[in-house]
Amino acid sequence: MNFLRNYLDKQKPKFEKGGKLYKLHSVFTGFESFLFVPNRTTSSGCNIRDAIDLKRTMIIVVMALIPALLFGIYNVGYQHFNAMGTLADTGFFELFFYGLWRVLPMIVVSYVVGLGIEFAAAQIRGHEINEGFLVSGLLIPMIMPINAPLWMVGVSTAFAVIIGKEIFGGTGMNIWNPALLARAFFFFSYPSMISGDKVWIAGMPDGFSQATPLAEAAQGLPTTYDMSSMFWGLIPGSVGETSTFCILLGAILLIATGIGSWKIMLSTFIGGYCMALLLNYTLPATNPYAAITPITHLIMGGFAFGAVFMATDPVTSAQTERGKWIYGFILGVMAILIRTLNPGYPEGMMLAILLMNTFAPLIDWFVVQGNIKRRLKRAKQFQI
Repeated sequence: MNFLRNYLDKQKPKFEKGGKLYKLHSVFTGFESFLFVPNRTTSSGCNIRDAIDLKRTMIIVVMALIPALLFGIYNVGYQHFNAMGTLADTGFFELFFYGLWRVLPMIVVSYVVGLGIEFAAAQIRGHEINEGFLVSGLLIPMIMPINAPLWMVGVSTAFAVIIGKEIFGGTGMNIWNPALLARAFFFFSYPSMISGDKVWIAGMPDGFSQATPLAEAAQGLPTTYDMSSMFWGLIPGSVGETSTFCILLGAILLIATGIGSWKIMLSTFIGGYCMALLLNYTLPATNPYAAITPITHLIMGGFAFGAVFMATDPVTSAQTERGKWIYGFILGVMAILIRTLNPGYPEGMMLAILLMNTFAPLIDWFVVQGNIKRRLKRAKQFQI
């Protein structure tokens, strides 16, 4: 590493002001800060010094995603060979490497397109490149159907980065979660590629049909999957959303490191549970989806994945402590409501999070105003 550090130090003057490659200054600093901790320190003003910078935050989130990603890769192969009828004759590594062969190109396309746009935007503005897309670039392929054409993944990623992020000023300025915005663009632009039974299983043979648990529930059919399969994740679905167990492992890491808000996670699950329980007592006769037990709602589809990795996005979620409880609870309620009452969209987590991203600043505003009023009231009491 010393050799690489010395090499970068020798090349650095070329990218500084007055150097012949100064126009590529933001690109150079982006690579340098990715490889090494910046050696610059604050020299004036009041600043908070912390070892957790943006790069470390993003890396921890990526580490939290690894269990769900690795299991998702294995599950892609599992579902394929199960559909082919040759699962019993297929070994673990064959299942895993088939899944890797299908998932890796989606990850590469997501990073190449997203980082390419971020590099170009930083170069045009003359700003440094942020590490914010390290997480979004991995989240996007993890919430896409496995049979999504790569060009559609690329177009959806470009839309999310340009319209959902750069147009607002880049990392830290976006209103909506970029990864969910990519899925929303994909859903509304190419609905046939994200609905139905065949899009969730790679390389399905003709005549084979295997619906996801959400699709079965939406059609009022008895589910063919038990609670154990849905918890461990051996079911059709998006790459990273099927295993609640692996998602919970990531949640433990996020909570232990203080990166993810446990208040948002917990309140989202509470809100979803309460709404599902209420629907169990009010609409089971007229809506078969409403008869699903609350626990089943929490482990099927993308509910757990959204609650842990999407709802807790520090940029687009509520910032105040009380606001986090309100934000998460309403999000869980809305996710189950959309699932149950919207016949055209059996999964409700994506739309619920995007909706709550929109109202998160308003929630924080009401919380802050409430705090101000209480403090003014106490101040008047002391004056008396």
